[in-house]
Amino acid sequence: MNLNIDNIWVLNIAGVEVWITETIVNTWLIMFVLIVFAVIAHVKLRNFKTVPTGFQNVTEIMVETFDNFARNTLGEKLSYVAPWFFMVFAFVLSSSLFSVFGVRAPTADWATTFALALASFTLMLFMGFKHRKGEYLKSFFEPHFIFFPLNFIGELAKPVSLSFRLFGNMLSGTIILTLYYGLTPLFVQFGIPSLLHAFFDVVFGALQTYIFVIISLMYVRGAAE
Repeated sequence: MNLNIDNIWVLNIAGVEVWITETIVNTWLIMFVLIVFAVIAHVKLRNFKTVPTGFQNVTEIMVETFDNFARNTLGEKLSYVAPWFFMVFAFVLSSSLFSVFGVRAPTADWATTFALALASFTLMLFMGFKHRKGEYLKSFFEPHFIFFPLNFIGELAKPVSLSFRLFGNMLSGTIILTLYYGLTPLFVQFGIPSLLHAFFDVVFGALQTYIFVIISLMYVRGAAE
């Protein structure tokens, strides 16, 4: 495990250098695995059973659990955006779980977490203008128009704080594990690291995924209502 983000390829496109970093490759890997899983689920669920068993049962539990969670947070009126956040949840959680196998989590790179936070922020603005129209724009000037700069900066701070929260927590686990592997002798790098990975990658990763998604959901609901 390495703290540095390796640059794997450099592509020259029309005189512009495009860096293919370890983060991008790992992101593609996780996306590929999630897409394969989605295709398998689509094929297997063609023969839908009234009484679910096995794979169908597990898939329904996952989808229904997140759907209920999103509905309770967003409300019934906004529940149609839940599939987007299910994708975000699956990607962020997979990023943590893949770290168990030595894959550097893309969420330990601020570029990834900021992109996710910026997408949620864009959705927040869209939902605000869609459901509240001029009233949402008016909220930037409340309680008085002189507060517009503060309100505007407060809105811009949301994706930044959201991205740094996830990035900082995921990077901290990467740093601790890297220090452990780098400072301990080889004979203690068996057994104990599995406990560290279980905590930082599985437990801590799942917790940070939940926090990132629920705050994003609350931002969207706050803008739309």
